[in-house]
Amino acid sequence: MLPVLMLFLLPVGGGIPAGVLLARAKGLPWPLTAGLYLVSDVILALAFEPILRLLVAWCRKVPRLARFREAMKDAMARSVAHVGGTGVGPFALVMIAFGLDPMTGRTTALAAGHGFLAGWAFAITGDMLYYAVIALSTLGLNAYIKNPNTTVLIILGAMMVVPMWLRRIRAAFVSNKQGR
Repeated sequence: MLPVLMLFLLPVGGGIPAGVLLARAKGLPWPLTAGLYLVSDVILALAFEPILRLLVAWCRKVPRLARFREAMKDAMARSVAHVGGTGVGPFALVMIAFGLDPMTGRTTALAAGHGFLAGWAFAITGDMLYYAVIALSTLGLNAYIKNPNTTVLIILGAMMVVPMWLRRIRAAFVSNKQGR
């Protein structure tokens, strides 16, 4: 179980397909595998929260960091706009964590005034949804390819290309809609 958890702790999403395939090869049931991913998110929360709080404190005291904080606020507002909202409610926070990463989700939740538990609950919910999509895609693809290395490479490529592709489609849709 520890090697699967270690893969899930990788800071980039590449640990998900490799961890899911390793868990399957070791005979771990899917609920246990999902539980290991949840544990990795809790470890991330415990490791990242003090860093986030330190950054917030520094941003209050250092003028350059205060400008950085304002730029981050603007970026968060754009992120919320991408998921179709104007406020930062629970659904928007979950979707930010799903579309970006749990740290960004938690940072946005903190900026919206949510404390540790609620903020991480939104971030982890979004990340667990992302895990489910990647895990199911990995297992489904590997059922056809039957080569874990190739499966992981394809999934990693898709994890990078599909979001860019969707942004282009959305931008084209928005531009067509505005042109009418």
